[in-house]
Amino acid sequence: MHVAILGAGTMGHGIAQVSAMAGHDVSLRDIDADIVDDGLAAIESNLQEGIAREKVTESTAEATLDRLTGTTSLEAAVTGADLVVEAVPEEMEIKHETLTAVESHVDPATLIASNTSSLSLTEIASVLDYPERAIGLHFFNPVHIMALVEIVVAEQTSAETIARAREFVNGIDKTPVEVADAPGFASSRLGVSLGVEAMRMVQEGVATPQDIDTAMELGYNHPMGPIELGDVVGLDVRLDILEYLRDELGERFRPPQILKRKVRAGKLGKKSGEGFYVWEDGDIVGTSGEWGDA
Repeated sequence: MHVAILGAGTMGHGIAQVSAMAGHDVSLRDIDADIVDDGLAAIESNLQEGIAREKVTESTAEATLDRLTGTTSLEAAVTGADLVVEAVPEEMEIKHETLTAVESHVDPATLIASNTSSLSLTEIASVLDYPERAIGLHFFNPVHIMALVEIVVAEQTSAETIARAREFVNGIDKTPVEVADAPGFASSRLGVSLGVEAMRMVQEGVATPQDIDTAMELGYNHPMGPIELGDVVGLDVRLDILEYLRDELGERFRPPQILKRKVRAGKLGKKSGEGFYVWEDGDIVGTSGEWGDA
C-alpha cells in the first residue's frame, strides 16, 4: 500500500515508522521542512535504538528508511495513496481544512483516517464528499512500542471501511479495538479521568507527583504514571481534551487550576522542558515544585 501521513510530529512520524516497517510505501508530510527532517531523523534514531537492543535488524532498518519519503507538498504526499492518516493539531478547523484538501487529490476509494484522541469523528468526516470512507485510527505514544490502535467508527463509516482499517492495523502488527464515536472514545476518556484526578491530588497536597506515579507504576503495573504521562503528552493537549469533555459530558471533567496555571505559564511538559517535572534531553531531572497550593 501507499500510506500518506499528514503531520510529522511525535505521533505522525511514529505512524510513518510502523507503516514503513510493515512494508508499506510511506509519504510523511508536514508544512515545515524542518519538522519533516526532524521526523525522519527521529525514525532513524528509533531504528538505531532497536538495532542496539537487538529488536531490529540492520536490513529491516535500511528497508524501512528506503520506503519513507518526506515532503511539504500535500498533493505529492496523498496522490495515489490507498490510506491517508491525518495527525495534525487537535483543532476541528485544521482537520476540516486538511481533509477537504486531501479529498481533492485522492481516489474515492482511498481511506481517510484521523489520529484524533478525542474529537468527534462524525464531525471531522462531515466535510467529506465520501464520508463513508472516514475512520479513526487512534495510535498511542510511542507508536513503535505501543501495541494498541483504537478504531473509531463515525456515524457515516461503512462496514467495508471498518474491515479495511482492521486489516491495516493487523498488518502493522498492532491490536485493534473498535469503539463508537463518543466523546473521548474509550482510552482517552478513561486515561484523562485518571490523569485529572492525579493532578487534583497533587494540587490538594495528597502526595508528590513522583509518589503518585510510583504508586500507579508499582501498584497497578502501569508502564508510566499519570502525571509523567501528562507531561509527555503535553499539558496543553490535556487541557484542550478536558475542556472538550467538560462541554460534552459535564463538570466531572472540569480542568484543575494547577493545570490551567501551568499551561498559562508555558509549562507544557516534556516538549517545553518543564511541566509537573523538569526535563532535559528527554529525561526527568527534577520536579516543578509548588505542591499543595490550591
